Amino acid sequence: MPQQPRDFLPVLEQGRWFSALPPAVKDRLLGHAQLRPVPANTRLFSRGDPNAGLYCVLTGAVEIGAVDLGGREMLLAVAEPPQWFGEIAAFDDGPRTHDAWTRTAATLLLVPLANLQAMLHDDPVLWRHLGSLVVEKMRALFESTEGSSTLPSPVRLARRLQAMTDAHGMVVPGHARHALTVNQRQLGAMLGLTRQTVSEVLRAFEAQGVLKRRYGALEILDPDALRRIAAGG
Repeated sequence: MPQQPRDFLPVLEQGRWFSALPPAVKDRLLGHAQLRPVPANTRLFSRGDPNAGLYCVLTGAVEIGAVDLGGREMLLAVAEPPQWFGEIAAFDDGPRTHDAWTRTAATLLLVPLANLQAMLHDDPVLWRHLGSLVVEKMRALFESTEGSSTLPSPVRLARRLQAMTDAHGMVVPGHARHALTVNQRQLGAMLGLTRQTVSEVLRAFEAQGVLKRRYGALEILDPDALRRIAAGG
């Protein structure tokens, strides 16, 4: 039997936003959702595209970014389970604000826009729940950008890695990720650091036993040490 959205409840419940929803809202959301297996290196949407709905990463990783006027690709975030994205355009029916593409093969949950709008129309209280997702992301954004340009590279990198382990504060306690699907190019693009600088800092972290570098990924071995570095210690 093909997998259904409810088969991924254990993953979804790791997210703070979904886990805090009333049971009836969860049921309605999953009842209106569909699973989308997506191959690696597939563009989901581009800036300016019509909004197709609300996504959640169930497996794999999705890069979210944009292209500047000079044609350079800017990476803003790497979304991994159980992160949601695509909610901004639902508020004003506007176009997509960023580009999104799969870095690895991924399984995504999609709540099509028409279904989402029908839910919001039938029960306007749901706007509050959707708004809490936006606020959660805004808080994480402010925290990640505070002083980011003036901090030493090791602190900046440690803060980004720490944020990624708990999906930028979006996972419930006890479900932090210690295996991150991210490489040096991505980290450099997100932080405005050269690949060489990222490599040097990661090598130092590895020597300290903080993490283990793997091909296209990092394994966090000592979360407490990473937290101390992120705090400037």
